[in-house]
Amino acid sequence: MAPTKAPDSSRRSDRSRRAIHDAALALVTEVGYRRTTIEGIAARAGVGKQTIYRWWPSKAAVLMDAFLDLAGRAAENAGAGSGSGGTGEPAPGIPDTGDLAADLKLVLRATVDEMNDPALEAPTRALTAEGIVDAKLGAEFVHKLLDPQLALYVTRLRAAQEAGDVRADVDPRIALELLIGPLMHRWLLRTLPLTHAYADEIVDYAVGGLAPRA
Repeated sequence: MAPTKAPDSSRRSDRSRRAIHDAALALVTEVGYRRTTIEGIAARAGVGKQTIYRWWPSKAAVLMDAFLDLAGRAAENAGAGSGSGGTGEPAPGIPDTGDLAADLKLVLRATVDEMNDPALEAPTRALTAEGIVDAKLGAEFVHKLLDPQLALYVTRLRAAQEAGDVRADVDPRIALELLIGPLMHRWLLRTLPLTHAYADEIVDYAVGGLAPRA
């Protein structure tokens, strides 16, 4: 008889983790963060609660890990087509072609696409809203997801300063908020469409204000 192949426990664990991630994201989208429970995630994923608690200490930890995994998958898919990262940033950083406005437009257009992607939009809105009232969750969201991405803008703007394209007295950390802030405002309020044309206008206005004065 041919020898029986032993089951691959690591592959089984990966499948279980992905099922838990998908279940958590689906539930938080459908019923919101507060009504999402470990019991509900376990039932939807087809695993026992003890499996979840073996890997994560809380519901917040499950959802954060699930969202980071989702962002990572989005980055891989975007990278295959356009070289962009988890929220629009090209990996491993924002490109530096020597044309600051063109580089930033590329990034913000990709960011707009991801903000309009239903698979990312619903869980992002749920976690963003809960992060406002849950300081610990909000801080973790910023530390694990936003700060690494914002650092890419700081790096690109500092390079532009060294090239003489941005005034030396500009604080890159504040300057990047001129780019990200308007997108988030329109996305959160849903007052007007979030489009590539809008992203381009933001860059034109911001870069015009950051450029050295005659």
